[in-house]
Parts: sequence; C-alpha cells; structure tokens
Amino acid sequence: MDPATIIGIVLAFGSVVAMVTMEGAHLSSLLLPAPMVLVFGATIAVGIASGTIKDFFVALKALPGAFRGKVEPPEKVIEQVVGLAEKARANGLLAMEQEADAVTDPFLKRALQNIADGTDGDELRVLLEDEIATRSKQDRVAAKFFSSMGGYAPTIGIIGTVVSLTHVLENLADPGELGPMIASAFVATLWGLLSANFLWLPIGARLRRLADLEVDRMTLLMEGVLAVQSGSQPRLLGERLRAMVPDAAPAKAAKGKSAKDKDETLKEAA
Repeated sequence: MDPATIIGIVLAFGSVVAMVTMEGAHLSSLLLPAPMVLVFGATIAVGIASGTIKDFFVALKALPGAFRGKVEPPEKVIEQVVGLAEKARANGLLAMEQEADAVTDPFLKRALQNIADGTDGDELRVLLEDEIATRSKQDRVAAKFFSSMGGYAPTIGIIGTVVSLTHVLENLADPGELGPMIASAFVATLWGLLSANFLWLPIGARLRRLADLEVDRMTLLMEGVLAVQSGSQPRLLGERLRAMVPDAAPAKAAKGKSAKDKDETLKEAA
C-alpha cells in the first residue's frame, strides 16, 4: 500500500485546522451542514450528469485504489520475466502453459497461454497492445470523473454563497445578525475550494498516475514475453528490460545481479 494520498490529504486538512486554531476561531463555524450538503451533493450529482451512469460506477469502484493502490516494482517484473525466459530456454515454449496456470495476473496469464498455443509474434503483439490500450482507457475514465468534480466544486460553492447572501439580504432589518449570516454564507465557497483542491483533484491525479504506472508495467511484461517467445537470452533480456525503466531501478539491479553473472560464467566454463 502506498500511503501518499492519505498522508497528503490528512496534512492538507490538518493545515486548515492549524490555521483556524492559531487564529482563535472555532472549527464548528466551518462545519455547517447546509453548505456541505450542497457542495458535496451537487458536485457528485453534476459529476454523474457529465458522463454516463457506467462512468460513475467505474469511478466508484476505482476510488479505494486511489488510497491503497500499489503498482508492482519494475525490478520484480523483470525478475519474473527473466525467470520465464530461463524456463523457456530449458524446457521449450510449451512449458509456458504450466507457468500460465501458476501466475495470477490475467494479462500475463493470457500472454503465456498464447505463447504455448503457438500464436504468431506479430499477432500476439497486436493483441497485447490492444489490451493495454483498453485498460488505460478504462482507468482514465475514473481519473477524469474525479478531475471533473474538482472543476465543478468551486463554482457550486459560489452558488451556495449566492443563495445564502440572498437570504442575508432578506434580513437587513436585523443588523445584529448580518455578520454571522454573511460569514456562514462564505462557508459554501470555502468547502467548494477545499473539496476541489484537497479531495477531487488529488484523487483524479492519483488515479491518472496509477494508470500510467500500470501501463508501464503491462508494456514491460509485453516486451518481455515477446522476447521470451523469440528465444532471447535471459541475461540480455534482463538488461534490455532494465533499460526501459528509470535509472534508479537498473542501479539496484546491477548490484544484485553480479552473483548471478558469476554463476552463469562458471556454468559456461564448465
């Protein structure tokens, strides 16, 4: 689990609480039910209205992933693919059928099964690329939904403030109540800005980032299994895949693979 989103949101709201406390105000003055119901309820409603009902359920299903989403490290993917390459060289491509039964990742399972079935390399690449594109498109639907809510929320907050100020103008005969009523009116704008910048936009950006990382992982797997199908040498395959990930990953890999290289050298000498 990557706690970045939870930590960021908690710190953001904590900063607001700290500011209110340092200024000697009361949090109860911000936690007014009426403007919060308008801002959150109307924002979700117009978010649904801006797409399809299916988009809403896709976004709702993706929401937990924004907080506990975790993408497999590239080095782990590379080690898995190199292991498959070693088994393919030792036992042949038909051994990939047994490996397909052992893995839990649906994308990798289908790729290995197609290799065992003798699917042509070009056809397999097209199939895997289409699956990656479809997955990316679906993940971005959820990200777009929350990002659009982040765009609507501030305006809805202003609408709430205008409605409240209209009520204020109806009570000009009681000047003693004008101050608290005007202050309450601006709470809707506050919650519109807070919800947009502390919740909806960060969640949308987080889901978009997770979608990009998942595409990178699937692309790494695709290039790996296609290389396995073509009979690539495992060590060279590992180096090629490490060249596709950020510099931090190869640096760690270089330290960890020296022992394996020595073992392979001894085996070749023998």
